[in-house]
Amino acid sequence: MAPQIHLISGLPRSGSTLLAGILRQNPRFHAAMTGPVGTLFGVMLNAMGAGNETALFITDEQKRALLASLFETFYAPQAEKEVVFDTDRGWAARLPAVLAIHPGAKVLCCVRSVAWIMDSIERLVRANAFVPSRLFATAQERATVYSRTEALAHRDRLVGFPWSALKEAYYGPQSRSLLIIEYDILAQRPRECMKLIYEFLEQPWCEHDFDNVEYAEPEFDAQLSTPGLHTVQRKVAFTARRTVLPLDLFEKYRGLSFWRDPKGSQAFRITVQTPEPDG
Repeated sequence: MAPQIHLISGLPRSGSTLLAGILRQNPRFHAAMTGPVGTLFGVMLNAMGAGNETALFITDEQKRALLASLFETFYAPQAEKEVVFDTDRGWAARLPAVLAIHPGAKVLCCVRSVAWIMDSIERLVRANAFVPSRLFATAQERATVYSRTEALAHRDRLVGFPWSALKEAYYGPQSRSLLIIEYDILAQRPRECMKLIYEFLEQPWCEHDFDNVEYAEPEFDAQLSTPGLHTVQRKVAFTARRTVLPLDLFEKYRGLSFWRDPKGSQAFRITVQTPEPDG
């Protein structure tokens, strides 16, 4: 029997790798960082669209079967698992297609104040001062904290694209398939947070060891010239700190947490109810 498919999406530097590290402690589950399925899904979907003049020979049922085969083929080695979580920040922008294939799929959306996301990425960049990060396309983008955050916030880049995709999903007709998980709560109260996640997934509870979470992808991070991008700290904990961003930049991004407002969405939420902390 094929495993049940669920998705992990949301914003970068918001706990998706940590969440995968926790989930994979459950022997019934398979979870990992962003893999190739989401990218292949998007490429195949586009190849079966109007840009391909031969696409008119592909029926909707054939399209559905071809896209479903990506999950089946890639996760064939995980056939012994009961539940598979596929991670990709683009899933939030493809909910109509992916839920047509896996109608029972639920989407765990990891989020965090955009100001603190920018802070987290900037800290990584500064910690690897002798390794120009490939998160930026040019020397001009890497030049200052202002050019770096502007590049990251662009609509097709690391922060801007998933933020827009998540906002589309949050206010879209499939929003009841979403669970918004704010990083601060996952890091501060992991057991309570995971209990709510299990309830949302309708899965039997499994005890987790929040002092021994292991997950890292150093080879992938090295490829991006951004060491530490997908390294999870062993003990789940929240560390309060002051931002390294100039305060005008921090203020620019701190008010973008649309998921804290429940109006206009049917998404389930594990979110902070208080204003975002000062930098």
